[in-house]
Amino acid sequence: MSASSDNGPGPVAEGPDPLGDPFLRTRFAVPSRPATFLRRRRLCEHLDHALDTPLTMVNGSAGAGKTLLVADWAAGLGRPVAWLTLDASDQSPGLFWAHVLQALRERGVREVRKAGCPADAGSVAHALLARLAAELSGRDRPAILVLDEFDRVTAPEIADQLAFVLHHAGRGLRTVLVTRTEPVLPLHRYRAEGTLTEVRGAELAFTPEEAATLLARHGLRLPGGAVAALVARTRGWAAGLRLSALAAQRSGDPETYLKEFEAGHSTIADFLLAEVLGRQPARTQDLLLRVSVLDRICPDLADALSGRRDAGAILAELHRANAFVEHLGHDWYGLHPLFAEILGAHLRARSPGLETELHRRAARWLRHSGHLLEALAHGAAAGDWEFTARALVDDLAIGQFFTGLRSDDLGELFSRMAPDVTGPEADLVRAARELAAGAPARAGPYLEHARRALEREGRGRAAARLSCALLDALSARLTGAPGRAEHAAARAGEIKQDIAPGLLDRHPEVTALLQTHLGSARLWAGRFDDSRSALCAAAAGSEGVRTALPRQECLSQLALIDYLNGWTGRAERGALAALAEAERFSLSESWGSGLGCLVLAAVAVDRDELDKAEALLERAGAEQPVPPDPVTAAGRAIVRARLQLARGRTRAALETAESIVPSAAASPWAQDHTALVVSAAHLAEGRPEPAVKAVQDPACHRTACAVAAARAHLAAGNPDAALDLLDGLPAEEGAGPAVTVRAMLVRAEAADRTGDHDTARRLVGRALLDAGHERLKRPFVESGPWIRRLLGTDPVHGPGRDRPAARCGGASGAEPCALPSPTLLVEELTARECDVLRRLAQLMSTEEIAADLFLSVNTVKTHLKNAYRKLGVNRRGEAVRRARERGLL
Repeated sequence: MSASSDNGPGPVAEGPDPLGDPFLRTRFAVPSRPATFLRRRRLCEHLDHALDTPLTMVNGSAGAGKTLLVADWAAGLGRPVAWLTLDASDQSPGLFWAHVLQALRERGVREVRKAGCPADAGSVAHALLARLAAELSGRDRPAILVLDEFDRVTAPEIADQLAFVLHHAGRGLRTVLVTRTEPVLPLHRYRAEGTLTEVRGAELAFTPEEAATLLARHGLRLPGGAVAALVARTRGWAAGLRLSALAAQRSGDPETYLKEFEAGHSTIADFLLAEVLGRQPARTQDLLLRVSVLDRICPDLADALSGRRDAGAILAELHRANAFVEHLGHDWYGLHPLFAEILGAHLRARSPGLETELHRRAARWLRHSGHLLEALAHGAAAGDWEFTARALVDDLAIGQFFTGLRSDDLGELFSRMAPDVTGPEADLVRAARELAAGAPARAGPYLEHARRALEREGRGRAAARLSCALLDALSARLTGAPGRAEHAAARAGEIKQDIAPGLLDRHPEVTALLQTHLGSARLWAGRFDDSRSALCAAAAGSEGVRTALPRQECLSQLALIDYLNGWTGRAERGALAALAEAERFSLSESWGSGLGCLVLAAVAVDRDELDKAEALLERAGAEQPVPPDPVTAAGRAIVRARLQLARGRTRAALETAESIVPSAAASPWAQDHTALVVSAAHLAEGRPEPAVKAVQDPACHRTACAVAAARAHLAAGNPDAALDLLDGLPAEEGAGPAVTVRAMLVRAEAADRTGDHDTARRLVGRALLDAGHERLKRPFVESGPWIRRLLGTDPVHGPGRDRPAARCGGASGAEPCALPSPTLLVEELTARECDVLRRLAQLMSTEEIAADLFLSVNTVKTHLKNAYRKLGVNRRGEAVRRARERGLL
């Protein structure tokens, strides 16, 4: 039943969190506003929309005033608001949801009691979340939940769980996220549906009028010009305005002071040094100066930089005294950015040269403690590039150049590495930067130099040798050298035995990237089954944001394999899955391979959706930031050529198809599909002889080439040669409808030319049925005018039968294509019999069908026997054909 009250605060069950620690009530308290706080009505009115949307996001930089804004709005609502201030410990789903449930209980949301509590800090049962959503969905008035500092939550599974609860709680829950970064939630869907309220950084910025009022609350009444200048200098940053006001209060001439502040930071620096640093004892001053080189500070790290053992107590006292030291949670602290900047300048003036040594100490402490990225930043700041490069490689983190997460940051950081830095690790980093930029030729010398140096050292430096093998595999992929890729992958498999335990588990992207590069190289070589094996292993491997880009690439390449085999429907589903993977993790478009869009464009051409194909091709080009690998380059040329051919631009199609894709080895399928375009272009211009020659080259390997050759022979007036080619095709080739439909149409045209019109009609009818499942239109458009006469009659039953029609000409303006109506069955097939038939059509064995449908083999055989009887057939192939003719598949 629906709740009939607001569920105001009531008795709250006491208890610990899943780790056994008591809940800290301060995390559930709405923060208080200082006396000088300015209520900004425009933002509060905007936040009122949060009552009408399931999700609200207040997103801005540190010090933008997010928390106080939401706290002020919550205090003015006149109804209970559940508040939870998150910290870094909430990365575990169990802890996160335990605190969320406690926050709701604190505000009297009684429904959560029926949901239960997580018992395991590391996980939360899906059933618990389902109960929570179900209970909340029954409320008359929604519960309001504020999650402050949500940017501390980075675990994707928590975001997925929150999205689930938001969706299924419906109108029973309104959630406000206060965050510095966009959360990993499907925000695009909320935006598209109009169910997201957003307050972003630009809106949080103070206007000149608001700044004037804020300064007045600090006792500062300034002319409009001075306020406008201050707002321009601080860009409306709330903390900057408040710091300026605080500093100006101590000045005898606030207006002049703020003008000086606008010109430089000297006055405010003097104030902070005098009023904050100068009031501290000497040991505290020394500690603050030394830790000013850090973005975040923990007591042990501060001790390492200062040579002391009491940093923890000093930092805690500074935090309690509000001395510009913020507590970040889990014993980590941070200096206010402006204060840190001023301390750094003072350190350089007081102790020249000490800053470099502090960065070096910090780098080594952080590296030893497992904080790699911070260690790299400090190593670079110290100019210790040998340490920095070796730290990256030894941690097996070189794959992060290619995961789209920190690629730009790593590239920018190591761009400052001097050319005279030596060692195999430095060369590996240089090679990785060049490969990430799509320049394997420039990476080659660095890779070779590193490889030789590592070979001289024998079995040592396993992480460096594995990194070298990974980069070798990528280089081979980018240059179209499948043999090199196989060798690199084999070498990597051997080296993995020497890797320190747990290191590969911490870096799943290394294995995923190796399998992706190997699968792509095999794809280029035309070894589709071997390629599929490697790509499927990567796609089904470790999930998470680190492997999202390799998984996206693998799904795209698997879709391409399906397309090349003629299975357009599968290819479309695979390409859409690849794009969904990128969307799921908000991967930047600049890191998308574009291959998924290319596959969708190719499918659109086969369906004669030419404008859609053009748009997808443009998008694929926009999403390719660096020169593509040969697979993508060849795919783009072939799809563009087919589109040009469909639009009647045969000369352009020939030029595009025959454009050279640089590679060390030729690709069989790229050659075949180039030949298909060339042959079709010659046919379109009425030249059957060169059309035949184009696809009879010994280099042509695939069934599609034989079908194209048969069509060309038919156009040259040789129907017997055409049929001989088709009759010689292997029965178990596995070609999909995009190939088999074209083959049936060639047979139909041959039958029609010899006067066997009944056979021609039946073949066209079968082709229409198979094409209908895949929405294929181009094969009928390409067939020419002969098919229009047959499409004016029922391909199964002859002229004069009423039946539904579908337009097969699409944008090309061909005549409507009639779809045959299935004959009636004496006895209808059951749903389970249809399920079995569908899998039969996918060439699954009886045992595979039984496993897929969770049936026994004998039960499947019984369903098959009944289906055969009802369809009037005795064999599997006949059953599938008859079921298709009658529209059952």
